[in-house]
Amino acid sequence: MLQGILLVFLVLVSIALMGVILLQQSEGGALGTGGGPSGFMTTRGAGDLLTRTTAILAALFFGLCIILTVVNGRMHQGSSVVDRLRIDPLNPDALVQKKPVAPPTTPGAASAPSFSAPAPEVHTVPAAPTTSPTLLPPSAPATPAKP
Repeated sequence: MLQGILLVFLVLVSIALMGVILLQQSEGGALGTGGGPSGFMTTRGAGDLLTRTTAILAALFFGLCIILTVVNGRMHQGSSVVDRLRIDPLNPDALVQKKPVAPPTTPGAASAPSFSAPAPEVHTVPAAPTTSPTLLPPSAPATPAKP
């Protein structure tokens, strides 16, 4: 419930922040153009108001994001991915492969390894067909139609 209320408030602050940022005067001039110095809001006053409003809305936005993160973390406490993993204890003895010790046949001779390499796989291009294509006789030239 609290998370939903905070989320709605965050969306409203985000929309207001976008609107205030778009209303600010750009380098070429935008909302601040027009109006004299004796008007209700001078260009300098409008700029100060929009800058201050942007700062307040930005602080609200960041504060709401942090609050939503904390609230979400408290609601789902202990449901970390690491907590949900089922890891069997690791037996270090299972990692060591025991090699059978064979007695040497001759004391000075080195024994060859007792493994065989896999046979290589050869991928070849299929052979071209052995039959030659049949050649069709040239067709007779078309006779031009007489007018």
